Amino acid sequence: MRPLSRGQVEDRWRELGDLYADTSGVEPGQWAGSRAAFLRRLAVDVRQPGFALLVAETVVRDETSVLTGCAYGFPVRVDGPWWRGLDGCLPGHLLRLAASGGLFAVSGILVPDRVRAHDQDRDWNLARRLQKRLLSDHDGALGVFLVDRGDVATLEALRSWGWRSVTAEPRDDGLLGTPSGPRRALVVDP
Repeated sequence: MRPLSRGQVEDRWRELGDLYADTSGVEPGQWAGSRAAFLRRLAVDVRQPGFALLVAETVVRDETSVLTGCAYGFPVRVDGPWWRGLDGCLPGHLLRLAASGGLFAVSGILVPDRVRAHDQDRDWNLARRLQKRLLSDHDGALGVFLVDRGDVATLEALRSWGWRSVTAEPRDDGLLGTPSGPRRALVVDP
């Protein structure tokens, strides 16, 4: 595992897109569109202050390295755009953590299906190692991940890797934040 600089991310853009296509679970006929959408999201994330991307590589016979996984994200700022549309859906302690620099948004963890399906609860699981290293490289910040409510496979994988759902706090009118919003927030300790 090793971090990539922004320049190295740009140099390996095509490989990162291929890794996404290979690990996303979409049908081969949908790879091009799915890959392009991923690269657009990644291009936005790369511009975030503090952006970090870790890759896991395997060296093949001719001593060429091949990407086998990656995790990436950025520190969440109190005044940043990450919070847009999440008012009332997240506990206030996440806002306080962001104010002190203790919250890191993990935007993606890309690993092969076998990592999602086998030995998920083991410390040596590639996804667990990637997320732990990503957070430890950022002073042990609490990790936060937003996942679409309909993406059951990702939600189950994240939970198996130690992520837990967070509950919204009551709003001024006494009601909970919108639990049926389009995304669910999960957190993981470093």
